[in-house]
Amino acid sequence: MSTRIEVVADPVRDRCLLTTGHLSPRLLPGRPGVVRVALVAAGALLLAGDEVRIEVDVAGAVRLEIVETAGTVAYGMRGGSARWDVDIRLTDGASLQWYAEPFVVAADADVTRTTTTRLTAGCTAQLRESIVLGRHNETGGRLHTSTRAWLDDQPLLAEDLEFRHSWAILGTARCLDTVTTLGFRLPDDPETLQLEGPGSIARQLVHEQHQSSLQTRP
Repeated sequence: MSTRIEVVADPVRDRCLLTTGHLSPRLLPGRPGVVRVALVAAGALLLAGDEVRIEVDVAGAVRLEIVETAGTVAYGMRGGSARWDVDIRLTDGASLQWYAEPFVVAADADVTRTTTTRLTAGCTAQLRESIVLGRHNETGGRLHTSTRAWLDDQPLLAEDLEFRHSWAILGTARCLDTVTTLGFRLPDDPETLQLEGPGSIARQLVHEQHQSSLQTRP
């Protein structure tokens, strides 16, 4: 079963429907116009054979803030594999802020991770993703990521990355920290790629995630 977060703006009280899958979404206190939801693992993650799916649907002039209570470790899979798929839909002026905790790819892990975002004009999304190859003193496994975004049915972002630890490419770095914005741009910076449409990708390679100085917009 998919983990699903569905939010609809309402002038009296924003409506929020939460469905538990591999992750359990839990409503947190929030100020007017902002819905805050925590994601808590409903069991051991991420193991061979796991197929995690998270669906996010936000409609209307409301901001959804997703909070991860802990990072995720993709454990050694002994020849198996796992998936982590995120499907986001924003309409009618909705916005999303999701600052993910580190996603650690342990030795012998094999993971495919996809993020698909569809938004209409006037909507915005800000997503932070920190990929860490290997636990402490460990060489990481394999991770393939696929990111797609559309704005009003027009392609905004298409990117595929293959992660395998290589000293020739990464040096002493273990973590790729990324902030992606859709529907608006980050300020120009040497570490920021501006998309052809309204959006940006800012990245840093660091040894530990906390060493990243990437800035996110409140």
